[in-house]
Formats: sequence, structure tokens, C-alpha cells
Amino acid sequence: QVQLVESGGGLVQAGGSLRLSCAASGRTFSQFVMGWFRQAPGKEREFVAAISWSAGSTSYADSVQGRSTISRDNAKNTVSLQMNSLKPEDTAVYYCAAGRTLTPPNYWGQGTQVTVSS
Repeated sequence: QVQLVESGGGLVQAGGSLRLSCAASGRTFSQFVMGWFRQAPGKEREFVAAISWSAGSTSYADSVQGRSTISRDNAKNTVSLQMNSLKPEDTAVYYCAAGRTLTPPNYWGQGTQVTVSS
């Protein structure tokens, strides 16, 4: 079993930055693909970014490519998402996810709200 707890969300002005963090419990963290998804009001949950277990491979949604960086620290069981040049359309609840793959993830965090004001 893996538990995921997100932190770092908040209110930021357009053009600003936020760093989301996810702390994971469980001995198999380093074996999992980790990622971030988001869900805006009235919309379906969508993929944001993913990182392989070794951190050797990352992928991003087109909407955040070039503005976001995902990273992980297997020694600390954490994964982070640095988001820059934030836009109002980035406003959503952001969820940390983990699994053998992320299609779909095996585990979800409870979510953290990110609000970007214009």
C-alpha cells in the first residue's frame, strides 16, 4: 500500500511560480512511476507530468511543457512539480499519482488546490 500526501498549492498571480510536493509512504516507492494530474471545475481529470522510477525519463502534457519540471527523490520518497509562468487556465486541483504505470495509476493523493489569478 502506498499513501500520497500533496502540499504546496495556493493562490498565485498569473506569471508566478509554485512548487508542489508529494510525500509517499511505502517501501516500493522507488519502483513506481510517479506523476501529477489535475482537475479543473467542470472538467475531467487530465495528465500533467510523469517521471520514471529512475528519474531517467519524464513526460509532460503539451499545456505545461516548457513551464514545468517534475523531479523525484527516491531516498526521501518525494516527487515534486515546479510550475513557472502560471496561467489562469492552470487553476485546478492537482493530484499526485503512483503506479506501475499511470494508465491508470494505482494510487492517488487527496489533491491540493492551485488557483492562478489574472
